[in-house]
Amino acid sequence: MHLDFDSFRLAASTADLSVEPAAREYADLVEFRMDLADAPLEALDDYDGDLPLLCTNRAAWEGGEATDDERRLAALETAAEHEAVVAIDVEVIAIEEGAQPTLDHAHDHGAQVVASVHDFEATPKGDELARLLARAAAAGDVGKLAVTADSREDTLRLLSVTQAMAAEGATVATMAMGKAGRHTRAVAPLYGSRIGYAPIDPDEATAPGQYDLATLARLVEDLDA
Repeated sequence: MHLDFDSFRLAASTADLSVEPAAREYADLVEFRMDLADAPLEALDDYDGDLPLLCTNRAAWEGGEATDDERRLAALETAAEHEAVVAIDVEVIAIEEGAQPTLDHAHDHGAQVVASVHDFEATPKGDELARLLARAAAAGDVGKLAVTADSREDTLRLLSVTQAMAAEGATVATMAMGKAGRHTRAVAPLYGSRIGYAPIDPDEATAPGQYDLATLARLVEDLDA
């Protein structure tokens, strides 16, 4: 499969690939949370769905449940070999600390890399926010930045940085977690964000403030109309 991120793509986030048929009406791809799944590599072997996959094996030190860095990166490399996998997600910190071979392996097998940064406490101030997103964009094919917003001012800074980076030609995906930032998941595509994430079932959200898939798909479509 092939999928580019030259335009906005909506990802259905799940740890259970068997729910993929329910995502087809709304999503462009599935984010497979390998760190939350039972036997993820076996699930990939059995996958025969229509939607391409973005595989995430999130480290515990960045909000996930994978605790062994060597094993989780090896699993991502194996995932990248699957024909349905169009991208893998690797944390910017991991890349900077030696995960480049995992990125090279993914590229060798035709998969792109989402280089991600998460701040579960706050939204950094302007210059630092811009530096974080620039680091992510430089590290991968898509630079992903998820922050936690406490105010509208936080969300405005995130959207401003997103627009500025996109205008410079960077491929970025941004969102603000939490109640104050929830609306950014719908409006960030208007400012140049290329990936949105939503659970099929609202009770299975993988990050604070996520809309369910059908709702986010409708909001994005209505705002873009």
